[in-house]
Amino acid sequence: MKRGLQGRFLRIPSDPEPFDAFVPAPLPPNPPIQFDSELDQLRDRAHLAIGRLDSISTLLLDPSFFLYLYIRNEAVLSSQIEGTQSSLSDLLLHESEELPGVPLDDVQQVSRYVAALNHGLARLHDGFPLSIRLLCEIHDVLLATGRGSERMPVELRTSQNWIGGTRPGNAFFVPPPAHEVLPSLGLLEKLLHNDPV
Repeated sequence: MKRGLQGRFLRIPSDPEPFDAFVPAPLPPNPPIQFDSELDQLRDRAHLAIGRLDSISTLLLDPSFFLYLYIRNEAVLSSQIEGTQSSLSDLLLHESEELPGVPLDDVQQVSRYVAALNHGLARLHDGFPLSIRLLCEIHDVLLATGRGSERMPVELRTSQNWIGGTRPGNAFFVPPPAHEVLPSLGLLEKLLHNDPV
């Protein structure tokens, strides 16, 4: 099934230049996703990959060590989007109380990503639902100290952000404006919990 752009670009008047922010289409998708042969093949490949991962995990002496490293690698990759220079080995050195080869602030930021992810996983494990409230809690853990801690954690953003570039006008990607964040997240939450819209 070929689907076009799953949202729209909203022109935002701004000084010194206007820019286009992407606003996702309302959820659930309309028309609903129809599984055609291409999507069936992708779903089958995903099931096979999960089966392979499950099989490999039975061969590991300690699957929790694999998860430990996976979480940290994901934290490194996610924090690099924000411009940190830390590597997985830098993080592991920091956690073993050795000196990493990059600025300590960068490694501490990656460490916050690990703490935030672990917090979210623990809450889900305890039965807390995936929700806007949980996302805000995770954000609070992420911004508890260090870079960004002054930016009102636990609250949805009230200003425009962007990825790449020096301003929204030359950014690689501009997410929804602040007034579109709560409605978009609310629809996502309803879809996750199969609530009628």
